Amino acid sequence: MKKLSWTILIVALVVTIFLIAVEAYYVAVALVVGTLIMSHRELWSLIRKRKLPPVDERVKENTAKAVRNGFIFFAAATAILMLPFTVILTEGPDTVQVLAALFLSAGLVYLLSYLFYDRAEPKMTEKRLKLLKKFFWVVGMSVGAFIISVFLHNALSGLFGVEEPVFFIIAVILAPLALVVGLIGSLVLFIIGLVGNSS
Repeated sequence: MKKLSWTILIVALVVTIFLIAVEAYYVAVALVVGTLIMSHRELWSLIRKRKLPPVDERVKENTAKAVRNGFIFFAAATAILMLPFTVILTEGPDTVQVLAALFLSAGLVYLLSYLFYDRAEPKMTEKRLKLLKKFFWVVGMSVGAFIISVFLHNALSGLFGVEEPVFFIIAVILAPLALVVGLIGSLVLFIIGLVGNSS
């Protein structure tokens, strides 16, 4: 574990120096913050107890799940963000800023996932876990509906030369609203799980 931590820190340091050299400051800051987030457990233990925390099977499993969630989020968010750049937006935001936001958000997904698996999941009842899965489905379907609606709106508008209203409303109003409902519901259940675990 100590060797792995040193390897991650050294690689992050080298990449950060390279990013600063090419003046990609946003990405450099995001990479540093993301590395600190992913190493939060080790850093916290070093600050408090001056030694690395113990690693058992549960920690390995939680870390693996959190890394998986962060990677899936990063890949999905990258694919989704390619759509506005190619279809909707003609200029800006800067690609470097988008990449930095992706690194930061993927790090936060990792952190929240680790906290969930480490603290909240064992304390959640079967009913709450099913409800949480439903909220996740709402989030996933809203993202899918947004992507499909944007493509269909642009395709129909291009074919017939008129503004197509149905898919426009789905993409601009209904899909974002469903996304907000799914995210808020998931966050509320997550916080309830954390509070229930600490009490």
